[in-house]
Amino acid sequence: MSVLRILCLFAGAQLAGATAATASSRAGLSVNPIRRVVTMLQMMQKKVTAEGEKEQELYDKFACYCKTGAASLGKSIEAAETKIPQLESDLKGGGAEKAQLASDVVSAKADRKEAKRAMAEGTAIRAKGAAAFAKETAEQKADITAMGGAINSIEKGTSGFLQTSAATVLRRLAVSADLGIDSRDALTSFLAEGSKDADEESYEPASGEIVGILKQMKETMESEIAGAVAEEAASIKDYDALMAAKSKETDALTAEVESKTSRLGEVGMELVNQAQDLADSGKALAEDKKFAGDLGGSCKTKADEW
Repeated sequence: MSVLRILCLFAGAQLAGATAATASSRAGLSVNPIRRVVTMLQMMQKKVTAEGEKEQELYDKFACYCKTGAASLGKSIEAAETKIPQLESDLKGGGAEKAQLASDVVSAKADRKEAKRAMAEGTAIRAKGAAAFAKETAEQKADITAMGGAINSIEKGTSGFLQTSAATVLRRLAVSADLGIDSRDALTSFLAEGSKDADEESYEPASGEIVGILKQMKETMESEIAGAVAEEAASIKDYDALMAAKSKETDALTAEVESKTSRLGEVGMELVNQAQDLADSGKALAEDKKFAGDLGGSCKTKADEW
């Protein structure tokens, strides 16, 4: 309590004592006015002391709040100032990851599409090759069978050979087969003159030469079929390997697309949460700084007043 207030109270007490003394004197009572003043001052002292203790208690609580509140705000501000740059860095990194994931998904889908296209193209080529192989070998086997029959007929000297289907096959092969000039001329001449001349002696040497040519042609054709079969087996093996590799690649790319698409969604959600956290942290930091400034001013003013 201020000195001025105490003096005012003291003066009031003196006035009250004097008034009481006058009244008592008038009433004929014997009262010591000093004692009354002293008693009143003692009572006032107790009251002032109690009020002072109460005000001291309130101030101490406020001073404690200023100290602890400022410390708490300081920690909060420091934490926010550390957190905000980290959030900004996380947002930047998350944005880069999101862009990379999106690019990877597009690339993986394109690679998967290309792998499937290669599988479809390979399947079409294999089907075409298998059909060509089947047709070619069927024709070659038929020609070999016809040639075997022709050789047998010629060796036996069967009459009427030129009118058979085997002779027709030989005429075609005489033109299309890979033969030397002499062999081709001999075979062509034989097919033109007939399988048996009127002169038996001229027929036998000719037929013997023709049989040799036909046997050589037959062996060549059988060798070609064996080579074609080996090539077909190799083509099938290559196709199976291609299908296995592309199937494995397609499965891996599908898994990559699914995995990165899922992660892309997670990153997107993380970025939304981080952006919201950054906004909230920035707002809280601004509010804490303002409150810290206001609290510091209020505490200083209260301390000066006290």
